[in-house]
Amino acid sequence: MTTERMSTGHTSGGTTTPDPTSAEAGNPEAGSGVTKRGGGRERHTEGLLKGALRGLGLALVSLPLSVLAFALTLVSIALIPAGVGIVTTPYVLNGARTYANWRRVLAAEWGGVRIPPAYRPVPKDANPWARTFGMLRDPATWRELLWLPVDMTAGFVTALLPAVLLLYPLEGFALAAGLWRVMPDPYWYGFVPVGDRTSALGAGALALGLLFSAHFLSPSVLAAHYRLTRAVLSPSQGELEERVRVLTETRRDAVDTSAAELRRIERDLHDGAQARLVAMGMDLGTIETLLDKDPQKARQLIAQARKSSVEALSELRELVRGIHPPVLAERGLGDAVRALALRLPVATEVNVDLPGRAEAPVESAAYFAVSEVLTNAVKHAEADRIWVDLHHTEGHVRVSVTDNGKGGAAIGAGSGLAGVERRLGTFDGVLAVSSPAGGPTMVTMEIPCALS
Repeated sequence: MTTERMSTGHTSGGTTTPDPTSAEAGNPEAGSGVTKRGGGRERHTEGLLKGALRGLGLALVSLPLSVLAFALTLVSIALIPAGVGIVTTPYVLNGARTYANWRRVLAAEWGGVRIPPAYRPVPKDANPWARTFGMLRDPATWRELLWLPVDMTAGFVTALLPAVLLLYPLEGFALAAGLWRVMPDPYWYGFVPVGDRTSALGAGALALGLLFSAHFLSPSVLAAHYRLTRAVLSPSQGELEERVRVLTETRRDAVDTSAAELRRIERDLHDGAQARLVAMGMDLGTIETLLDKDPQKARQLIAQARKSSVEALSELRELVRGIHPPVLAERGLGDAVRALALRLPVATEVNVDLPGRAEAPVESAAYFAVSEVLTNAVKHAEADRIWVDLHHTEGHVRVSVTDNGKGGAAIGAGSGLAGVERRLGTFDGVLAVSSPAGGPTMVTMEIPCALS
């Protein structure tokens, strides 16, 4: 964990007003503005030396590490078709991420530049294939792959330049002091050809100018190095804006879906179970008045009331199943989809490969999405066989529903698939439909999640 340090106490113009009180309190330097300015220059010189040493060390260490990480990443990715890269790529990319995170820490501690990591989670129990392609699909991986060559070129120069601006003038001073006599004629120092005492003094003047420039430019150059790192490693503004837009839309869709679901439940209760219970209450009242007058009629009404209670109970169970099926809560998504398939009038084959359970909201979204797709297949596809494949791969729950019907399904064509897409979008899920005229139709749904 890194912390940002803030310094306070700077005054306008870099000077302080003498304070007799502070002088009397045992601080004689408080009354001397010259001493304060001198102290400021000393602190600035100390910061200049520290920045130059940090930049030099960073340049010397980062260049070989960036070259090594870049080369290993390219070689490992190139070996994926041969099968070797499937095993090595996760380790190489983890090493590159560790190196990038170390540079993030240095940027925060040395430059005050915060570069938050934005990696997509990879399930701990994922196999090498899923881990490799899960990391390769992460935009952060490609940002780091772009950053490595930038760091070994422009990053190396901006890290080394503060030390160069501080050390290179020493050569000019040495030339002016007499070193020019043993150097080849002419010897170029910057743009000054040194061959005699006059040109050597010109080299010394240039060195003095460079040292003066270093006093002001070195902190800015080193800060530019950290800002360059942030510019490449941070998510782009367009990516963040697109992410915000998608989250806004999915949140609105989730709210609309929730409101529509509440209205459906209210309507089903009012038109179904509630109406039957009201009718049953009226029958019971009639039975009370007929028990002595017409027992035969009373028995008929009792039978009718019993039938109404059974139907009301059945409707309540269906309503509860529509809110959250008990089998889903008790036995998980796989068994809930199997139970769903058993109630269909079309022969349905279900293949499930889930090594664990997802979070309850994800399971619920996946279940109702599958239910909607299966309902569409039964109502509109005119299929006589349906296949459902449910498995977890590459950090996603993936469901494929295939039927041998007439095809022609499309998102937004009144088939209910648009609602499925909105439901999945709440969890960053995606929906893909392949349904040529004449069939078959394949609907694929993916929701990113980890299994427990």
